[in-house]
Amino acid sequence: MSAVQEDAGSMLQDLLTTIDRVAEAHCPKALRESAEAGEWPAALWRELENVGLARAALPESAGGAGLDFGGAMAALRRTAYHALPVPLAETMIAGRLLVAAGLEVPDGPLTVASGDAKRVPWGNQCGHVVRISSDDEVTLFPLRDFSPRIEKNLAGEPRASLDFRGKAPAAKSALQGAQERLMLEGALARSVQMAGALERALAYSLTYASERVQFGRPIGKFQAVQHMLALLAGQAAAASAIADAAVEASAQAPDEFTVAAAKARVGEAAGKGAEIAHQVHGAMGFTREHNLHYVTRRLWSWRDEFGNEAHWQMRLGRMVAAKGADALWPMLTRS
Repeated sequence: MSAVQEDAGSMLQDLLTTIDRVAEAHCPKALRESAEAGEWPAALWRELENVGLARAALPESAGGAGLDFGGAMAALRRTAYHALPVPLAETMIAGRLLVAAGLEVPDGPLTVASGDAKRVPWGNQCGHVVRISSDDEVTLFPLRDFSPRIEKNLAGEPRASLDFRGKAPAAKSALQGAQERLMLEGALARSVQMAGALERALAYSLTYASERVQFGRPIGKFQAVQHMLALLAGQAAAASAIADAAVEASAQAPDEFTVAAAKARVGEAAGKGAEIAHQVHGAMGFTREHNLHYVTRRLWSWRDEFGNEAHWQMRLGRMVAAKGADALWPMLTRS
């Protein structure tokens, strides 16, 4: 390993440790509950901005923090591990789209919208929204003049309906394939987030199995529970591997094949993994007293956003069919 690689690895590890500390200091249970009730976690977001996460996925020329794309996605994954109730993924996606379109990235939390702008993530709490129109125009709107109708996903994250009629954009630019890019960027980010949430579900399950005693011994000593934990670990490992592959292939722009494979496989792992985690925890896992639900409700929500497993499995099938049988192995083994 070169000295440059060692320095980059050390910097990333320091950042992940910092995220752990921010989560511990600024994201107690009370803040999670207030965020789900609709209160913006201003102090938590400010801390994440202070360590450079809001612009971590941008190049340094656009105000990025000096991380490569893999490092930025590792940081996003760590925030999902802690179930931080902030629109970091959306801010990263919006920033990548603005840079690709040659537009300046504003400060503050950002979100993204497409078409009729239904269920826009955090659309009532961000400073700006990047909207992709049907003709692939990237437009940036300040959200202060909107009066959105608010819903929530299963995780309690706000989803807003925005009406753009009569609203003047702050900036706009054409970007070829912008709608497709938004879908791929979103699917990649959700795959990374779900991989992080699965890691936390596994960690919770291992801890609970070692501490919960039944019939005089920890339940983790029982073969049936060990089998469930092994299955959960396998799902988490599969999600991690394919998410990492998609990130590696998507440094400059999202790679359709690996992103499709990631969203399909990680979504499947999210469903199976959340089910197993709740089986291990038994009744305790379904209470609000235990923190497990903060990650499993996000897994259930994120697997359906930016296309569910069926959507991406169909796209994979069409890609393979279009290229022909002889191209399948090279597609699977490309470097």
